[in-house]
Amino acid sequence: MSEHRRKPPQPQGGGRAAARRGQSGSSSGRRAAPRGATGSPSDSYGSEPTGSGGEERQYGGRAEARRAAQRSGGRRRAAEPPGRGGRRAAPGGPNGPGRGRGRAVPPGRKRFIDYPRAGKYGIRRWVPSWKLVMGMFIGFMGSLVAVAGIGFAMVGVPKVDETAEAQNNVYYWSNGDEMVSTGGETNRQIINLSQIPKAMQNAVISQENKTFRSDSGIDPKGIARAVFNMASGGETQGGSTITQQYVKNAMLNDQSQTISRKFKEIFVSVKVGTTVSKDDIMAGYLNSGYYGRNAYGIQAAARAYFNKNAIDLNEGQCAFLAAMLKGATYYDPAGSVSIDPAATPAANQKRALIQMQDTLNKMVEYGHLSPDVRAKYTKLPEWQNPRFNTALSGQVGYLVDLANSYLVNNSDTTKVTEKKLREGGLSIYTTFDKKQVKQLQSAVTKVYKANIKPEERPKTDTHVQFGGASVDPATGAIRACYGGSDATKHFTNNCDVTGAQVGSTFKPFVLAAAMKWGVRNPELEADQAQDERTKVSPKSFFSGKNKLKIKDYKGEIWQNEKGEEWNQVNDGDQSYGTPPNYRIDLREAMRESVNSAFVQLGMDVGLDKVKEAAVDSGILEPSLTGTDYPSFSIGTSQPSAIRMAGAYATFAASGKQRAPFSVTEVKSKDGDIFTHETVTKDAFTAPVADNVTDVLKTVVEEGTGTNAQLTGREVAGKTGTTDGNRSAWFVGYTPQLSTAISMFRMDDNEKNQNREFLKMFGTGGQEKIHGASFPAEIWHDYMEQALKGTEPKPFPTPEPVGEIVNDIPTPTPTPTPTQTEEASPSPSPTPSESLISPTPTPTETCFGFQCPGNGGTDNGGTDGGVTSSPTPTETETDGNGNANGNGGIFGGPSG
Repeated sequence: MSEHRRKPPQPQGGGRAAARRGQSGSSSGRRAAPRGATGSPSDSYGSEPTGSGGEERQYGGRAEARRAAQRSGGRRRAAEPPGRGGRRAAPGGPNGPGRGRGRAVPPGRKRFIDYPRAGKYGIRRWVPSWKLVMGMFIGFMGSLVAVAGIGFAMVGVPKVDETAEAQNNVYYWSNGDEMVSTGGETNRQIINLSQIPKAMQNAVISQENKTFRSDSGIDPKGIARAVFNMASGGETQGGSTITQQYVKNAMLNDQSQTISRKFKEIFVSVKVGTTVSKDDIMAGYLNSGYYGRNAYGIQAAARAYFNKNAIDLNEGQCAFLAAMLKGATYYDPAGSVSIDPAATPAANQKRALIQMQDTLNKMVEYGHLSPDVRAKYTKLPEWQNPRFNTALSGQVGYLVDLANSYLVNNSDTTKVTEKKLREGGLSIYTTFDKKQVKQLQSAVTKVYKANIKPEERPKTDTHVQFGGASVDPATGAIRACYGGSDATKHFTNNCDVTGAQVGSTFKPFVLAAAMKWGVRNPELEADQAQDERTKVSPKSFFSGKNKLKIKDYKGEIWQNEKGEEWNQVNDGDQSYGTPPNYRIDLREAMRESVNSAFVQLGMDVGLDKVKEAAVDSGILEPSLTGTDYPSFSIGTSQPSAIRMAGAYATFAASGKQRAPFSVTEVKSKDGDIFTHETVTKDAFTAPVADNVTDVLKTVVEEGTGTNAQLTGREVAGKTGTTDGNRSAWFVGYTPQLSTAISMFRMDDNEKNQNREFLKMFGTGGQEKIHGASFPAEIWHDYMEQALKGTEPKPFPTPEPVGEIVNDIPTPTPTPTPTQTEEASPSPSPTPSESLISPTPTPTETCFGFQCPGNGGTDNGGTDGGVTSSPTPTETETDGNGNANGNGGIFGGPSG
């Protein structure tokens, strides 16, 4: 080196200048520090430090000083050899702050994370050591394990979402075919695993999750693949195990495909997989999955595609439905072009067959199916076209309402409450015969279209309605109902209570009461007369006089609370029977529907007994009105068509009363809830009931009900028409079936606050509507079809019953005949003669209600009235068009 770089050391304390130089070097860092100031062991090469003013060993140059500083491990200051400028090393050595490279580590200490790496230069300084990499990896994995452990400990098994348990009630026809699935927002019916074929379970295991029985609920490879795809913006993927699918479908409201939701699904799936049994997971998965066609769950799917219960599915059908879980849009063989034009029937059938065959092959491969069984299923199974299971249009809505009403109203027996119906999941087997329901609707529609023309006759043909019901006399089962044109448009169920009064169809109950209990002895007081009675034979005589003064059983003229007398009128103001006192026997009176005879008979028997007979027959007591007025006997009450058919069925069953019912059985996934048991009551003895039937046969054979005659069958029935022509009925039966048909006019629009029954004069082009007209015609058309194919049966031959009362007529002065009475006299028969009708016998040239004077008029149901007002006035009506104040046929309170 040059001489000037090897200056001899200056003596310590060499004057003010030296001292000044030492201070300046220590403060500015630009001048050399005095030798020995740092105390570095390198300064003395291991010798003992000298005292103040001692000499120090010289460095050979800057390079040596730098190396010494590096060896020192980062002392705050390193001695610098003498040289040009006397520069001082930056504090902290090469990595000191003077160079912007961090703080030096004190001697004997190491950094916890040696990064950037000390003692390395260039790129090596930024390459982490293997120890650092391994440590970070272990730390990361440990953190993941800790987070997973905490997450697993904190997460619980969520409650199954309500939407995953939402179910419909499924209603079935009497033959077991499904009628409709309704009652909830979801077409689902949850069933137990025992009701799901093993083949269905194995099909989804083979196709979707072969390790289901042994895994913990997740598939790590599938999860990694799904997370990677979602993180990279690729195609989203769902859970790959059955457990994950169950968790997603039944427990997680959030169905989004995000990483956070995926992690939540993983934690829940692991928890479910370790705490819930595999059988419960499998049942939950198959009950919550969507199979297309608005079918949620395996039971709804089995019905939607094959119209059978899940337990009855075969291996091929199970493999087929497993394919539907992949996405019914592209596998439903009926096609889904409304969703995707590519989902044509042909394309979907091809995809479904390939998927089905693949599932069957895997079932064989994994030992779930034998090759012999698998060989049976090489084609798609026969499937039915899609249909709207929730449709309640037509008559179905009315039938569902009837079934629900029956269950709830009898909840003590059925164990089905309104709440249980709302919860869903019930299989409800009804009594309704699918063919007969359709036949009844067709019969009503035919008559309506042919005769009712609201566009042509708006004043008479608007708001015309029909109702009907058919009951099996042997059991009480309701076989058919007609509730209206359409349950989704017409909301009143016309086969149930409508408020339409039944008119003369009530007269058979008066006759039954007279034969069962008899008339009271007029010579006894009321208490004694109740016990001492004379049972009445149908051959007994009563007066058929028009405007007959009605008497109580003691013979005193009946008066109302105002002291007004009751004068009973007949339809058309016509008298029947033999003058001068118009004797007519009860068979003839029933045949011609003579009001005066049955009103007086009811008074002699007692209106309480007439009421009792009606209730015993099956009429509900709340529907009976006007029970304190003489006209009660001619139909002031408003029973439903169902109850009228059921009551007449009591006569058809020789007095055995069986309450009408609409549900035979109710089941849930847990088993049977209710099974109907027919209860039979003895309403009447066989002689009484069979004599009523025999009298009612005359009505159809020769009287007002000839329109109801059936080919080769015995028919018994009764027509009914009410005052003001506001309703008309025909109720009739054979030994196998009892049916009631009603007709009325009523504007029951919800906006109409004053609903009332409207008159039917001129309706359908008829001068007046009778039970013998359109109701009897509908009854005939329906019964011909409903009984087709069944063997005709005769009614029992009645045994004689009761005594002939009023056999010897009481002498009465001959009244001055009215113009009507003079027009229809008839010769007085002897008691041994069979009485004939005062009207001509029907000829072969006329038919039914078109025949003048025969079968075409129902002379029943017309109101009597007090002396001052024989018939109700137009102004004396209540809100339903019913006359008030005089106890006439519309005198009772509205039902």
